[in-house]
Amino acid sequence: MINFSLFLLLGAQFLSAFADNAILFTVIALVMQQGEQVPTWYVPALQSSFLVAFVIFAPWTGMLADHYPKARILILANVIKAMGAALLLVSVEPMIAYGIVGLGAALYSPAKYGILPELVDHQTLIKANSWIEASTIVAILLGMIIGAKLADASIQGALWTALGLFLLSALIAILLPKTYVIKAFQQSMKNHRYCVEQLSDFIKINKVCYTLIGGCLFWATAATLRVILVAWSPLILSLHNASDIAQLTLFLAIGIITGSALVPRLISIEQLEKTRVALYIMAILIIGLSLTSSLWVARLNLFFIGIMGGLFIVPINATLQEVGQQSIGSGKATALQGFFQNLAMLIAVGSYSYAMSFQITPANAMLFLGLLLLASGLMMALRRKKYT
Repeated sequence: MINFSLFLLLGAQFLSAFADNAILFTVIALVMQQGEQVPTWYVPALQSSFLVAFVIFAPWTGMLADHYPKARILILANVIKAMGAALLLVSVEPMIAYGIVGLGAALYSPAKYGILPELVDHQTLIKANSWIEASTIVAILLGMIIGAKLADASIQGALWTALGLFLLSALIAILLPKTYVIKAFQQSMKNHRYCVEQLSDFIKINKVCYTLIGGCLFWATAATLRVILVAWSPLILSLHNASDIAQLTLFLAIGIITGSALVPRLISIEQLEKTRVALYIMAILIIGLSLTSSLWVARLNLFFIGIMGGLFIVPINATLQEVGQQSIGSGKATALQGFFQNLAMLIAVGSYSYAMSFQITPANAMLFLGLLLLASGLMMALRRKKYT
């Protein structure tokens, strides 16, 4: 049974993730209003500015999440996000301001996922992850669609809305229980050599190796697909404003929610290897998406891509949290996961931005993305003995 504390976490997470994506599409709307004056690399670079903090501050965000009550970290993270929104309101360069929001998100992530094993038991952990994943995707979906519509009506109004939601999320987090902290990490925060050795031992755990590689593949693909869709939709589907592009992701979001809901019935933590099948199908569907020019075919493709994504990522997150709690701490484990995943996203989005300078079409970029994901999944299968 899902307890009340988890519902509080779901509410806080929903509002925070909603505001994250409302701000992103508000800035995209602002960029699109400027037309040809904005270079093609700007939107991918904007996405990258959000991810930089995840990579730079990963060694500290995880230790903070384990050394202090995670509810307090969630509050602090939302306040930092609100500061980023406030900077956008006073016309600070969007990449800098959105980077501040990214800093708050980098601090938020290990506390959000790390608190789950402290709120629920082993039998409920994968279900709790599916709830978190589903609520996050709903928040992303509504944040994109409503945020884009608000931005089309008023950029300032959209930013004030996001700022208020960040602060409301912080207020909800105040009600979360103060979970235990790991005092031993106080020494590890001062002893970086000890920290590196501890993380090195953690990575050598077979399941951890699989989850880290799988998570990197999933999130690098998701981040790149999102920025490709911004360029691909106007050219192939004739969608020319932020609202239309945001609405296209409705089917992707519904798919991920569906896949996340199916996970507890289809895949347990002990059956992690089953997730590879979902990865293969997701890659094939991305390849199919690159070859279509029909709006409804694209929507159906995105829906099934989402289902496969939910089936793949939820068991991976649950496994890493459980193994992390039993070894180095769930907060630090999640921060380590965030470091590698966001580094992968930075490399992937950066590579796409670089490819755009050679006039590669969005459709060809999407096709290559699907082929690369399929090849990576097959390589993981060839090394399956190492990960099981």
